[in-house]
Amino acid sequence: MASAPRRVAVLGGGRSSEHEVSLASAASVRAGLERGGHEVVMVDVARSGEWSCAGEPVTLTPGGGLLGADVVFPVLHGPFGEDGTVQGLLECLDVPYVGSGVLASAACMDKVVAKELLARAGLPQVDYRAVRHARWVAAPAEALASLEPLGLPVFVKPARLGSSVGIVRVADAGSLADALETAFAHDPLVIVEAAASGLEIECAVLGNDSPLASTPGEIVLVGGGAADGGWYDYEAKYTPGGMELVVPARIPGELIERVRVLAAEAFTALGCAGLARADFFVEVESGAVLVNELNTMPGFTETSVYGKLFAASGVPYEELLDRLLTLAVQRFERERAYQF
Repeated sequence: MASAPRRVAVLGGGRSSEHEVSLASAASVRAGLERGGHEVVMVDVARSGEWSCAGEPVTLTPGGGLLGADVVFPVLHGPFGEDGTVQGLLECLDVPYVGSGVLASAACMDKVVAKELLARAGLPQVDYRAVRHARWVAAPAEALASLEPLGLPVFVKPARLGSSVGIVRVADAGSLADALETAFAHDPLVIVEAAASGLEIECAVLGNDSPLASTPGEIVLVGGGAADGGWYDYEAKYTPGGMELVVPARIPGELIERVRVLAAEAFTALGCAGLARADFFVEVESGAVLVNELNTMPGFTETSVYGKLFAASGVPYEELLDRLLTLAVQRFERERAYQF
């Protein structure tokens, strides 16, 4: 049953390299909310960081909410949007907002922190190492030696970016230094991960204290990249026809359930709220299911993986958006009930 109509401020754009992706997600969210009977106020976040609404600058007052909205939907991806910064601003404005709070948003954005928290929770992952730029500059040979136990190939990633920006797959040791330099151009903290041989499986999660995991889907690369042993990079994610999502994933039923259980456990372990997309590697022969990462504000068009997974699980797009608004308001009311 749909909730009462709400006034929703939708944030789109942002300062990160995922600006255009965010605009597409925000436009889709707007259309879905309007079809669901909600009033939508669009807030454009420029690459430079300025906020505007209908071409006019947005003035923010601590404790004053945002443009009279009942709830905010921050459809922002990557740094300065998905990393706890905007979430902190919305907390100061004292307005309900969709998605995880400050700490969980920041933790999930930092791949090193997220993996350490998941490890403490006992969840299975690929092996990894963190390399800080200062250490790399001071002792490059020592840093390279610390990566040897990971074997080859490895994936070298900026620790706090999304959409596969700055990621390099390294198949020979001679290319590792250049890959680190590429990643360091984006972030002074880099994570190096051992390659996993399993299928790439994604599972959408919805909820607060009792998260619901969707039917998992399987990422299948199509075109030349698949034939050449390619991986799920930026081009595959955003080039039409670069990937195919197969739902449900073509893995045994017991592994489907294992993915769903681990998705909910990872969501809880990282303190997430509202929504997240959990990414896995599943090795069918051995039965191993490895958590890769959680994305607290995944792409949100109707054809994005998150929406497709819940549509296949019996939750259509408009209902999904409506549930997220309700979860945001419920979390806000619960947290404001505590004494500070």
